[in-house]
Amino acid sequence: MSLSIGLAGKGGTGKTTVAGLLIKYLQKKEMTPILAVDADSNANLNEVLGMEVYGTIGETRDNMKEGQVPPGMTKDIFINMKLQQAVTESDGFDLIVMGQPEGAGCYCAANSLLTAFLEKLTDNYPYIVMDNEAGMEHISRLTTKNIDFLIIVSDTSRRGIQAAIRINNLSKKLNIGVGNSYLIMNQAKNNHVPDAVTEMLDKEGLELIGTIPEDETVYEFDLNGKPTIQIPEDNPAVKTAFAIFDKILG
Repeated sequence: MSLSIGLAGKGGTGKTTVAGLLIKYLQKKEMTPILAVDADSNANLNEVLGMEVYGTIGETRDNMKEGQVPPGMTKDIFINMKLQQAVTESDGFDLIVMGQPEGAGCYCAANSLLTAFLEKLTDNYPYIVMDNEAGMEHISRLTTKNIDFLIIVSDTSRRGIQAAIRINNLSKKLNIGVGNSYLIMNQAKNNHVPDAVTEMLDKEGLELIGTIPEDETVYEFDLNGKPTIQIPEDNPAVKTAFAIFDKILG
């Protein structure tokens, strides 16, 4: 059985950075191999991880639908080959990118084949980390497996919190079997959580598991396009994030 962790949140809250820190944490704990899944249509998890991407699941689906299967090759063999090519390997983890949502037309056959092969792929990894956009339909398209932990990332803004609450409510409506949902407050000034935020979360039943402070090093890494997974472990933001992950996975 795989342990599946999904991350979601409004754009600009540092969700993908937190996903990278989670993968860094799992590596440190020797909880490997990890399958990192970038299911955000604005894919940039590879940048956080310092990896190049040469193919996506969306491209594979498009190629099959557009009749690019070579003569003499079955669709099953073609899509399996393309899926393997879309997996980017690294030390302790592999990355696969879902890519842009499909366009017009019927993708039923392609999606059915992809779901079957993706389920086989995920069976090879004891740990799965999925970086998702705010609307989480990509999770339900990826696999029928349950999501053990949903980590929702927000900043301290009212809009960010409202988005987090909507995501939590959406996760309950989708057939993705979320086990536990937690909110991480990112980019928090002085690790302070406003009383108004606490009241909103208590009312909606969304647990705030911890806060990650604003950090100049994280900001500079992101600004300069440096992989944030390489930030030293003694960095305050990294140490705080690791402590939060201890509470979730410990």
